[in-house]
Amino acid sequence: MSDDRSTTDIYWEPDFTGTSGVPVVGRFLPETSIEIINQTVATGGYRDVLFDFDGTLSLIREGWPEIMIAMMVEFLLQTPDHESEQDLRRTVSEYVMRLTGKQTIYQMIQLAEEVAKRNGAPLDPLEYKREYNRRLMRRISDRRESLRTGSAPAEEMLVPGTLELLESLVARGMRIYLASGTDEPFVKEEAELLGLTPYFSGNIYGALDNHQSFSKAMVIEKILTENAIRGASLLGFGDAYVEVANVKSVGGTAVGVASDEAGRSGKPDPWKRERLIAVGADIVIPDFRECGVLLDYLFDERA
Repeated sequence: MSDDRSTTDIYWEPDFTGTSGVPVVGRFLPETSIEIINQTVATGGYRDVLFDFDGTLSLIREGWPEIMIAMMVEFLLQTPDHESEQDLRRTVSEYVMRLTGKQTIYQMIQLAEEVAKRNGAPLDPLEYKREYNRRLMRRISDRRESLRTGSAPAEEMLVPGTLELLESLVARGMRIYLASGTDEPFVKEEAELLGLTPYFSGNIYGALDNHQSFSKAMVIEKILTENAIRGASLLGFGDAYVEVANVKSVGGTAVGVASDEAGRSGKPDPWKRERLIAVGADIVIPDFRECGVLLDYLFDERA
């Protein structure tokens, strides 16, 4: 870890704040859905590539917000001074989505604060997180089992083009890392179920119960320090604001993945796209179907 950045700077994950002044509509590479937002982005010279997991590569957990929101509303309805269920759902939806991209524990910290605001007795945020994980596992157990038994191909639960992209990066000699706000044991297990583990050569990181011991910024610091590279050599892919902001903060290139998780339509999710642009994504794509063209652009290999 470099001396000029405090431990707090490295572990703390900031809330979403839109900071970008780039145009709302970028330039599309000809006949593609690849939107170039930063027209002056440097291309080529990359050595390391960082990926988010859920929504960027994996679709196993698609639909998680409805599980989390329903659970939080249920807990808040038990407080003495709660609003109507409709108003609570509106409040919870706002902060759950605002904090999306951070470790799950931050949403649970917010839940504890909301319970206290309504004169309830909040549980430890870790208890809320464990209950959320229990409910989510119940929701996605069939998906995980179908992957485990081979009754469903991994491609059905991957953002389209994922395997082609990873294979192309490996062929270019890139070191590839994965950093997720989901708990590390789940990330490693689900990466294995999807057949992604070999691409990362052990470089898979996820949230820990002690949330101050992990952040995506920490993983980036590790990449830069251990490989003695500058931030400009880092390329990042993510569907949430945290990883995009973290990559940009060290001078790397950030590709925002505005994936349509439920429909796999090949069209960008408007909500994701707007947030990704707001925190400085250099490029926005809906998925990896056009990864050949994208990598030719990024590595300055256009004919």
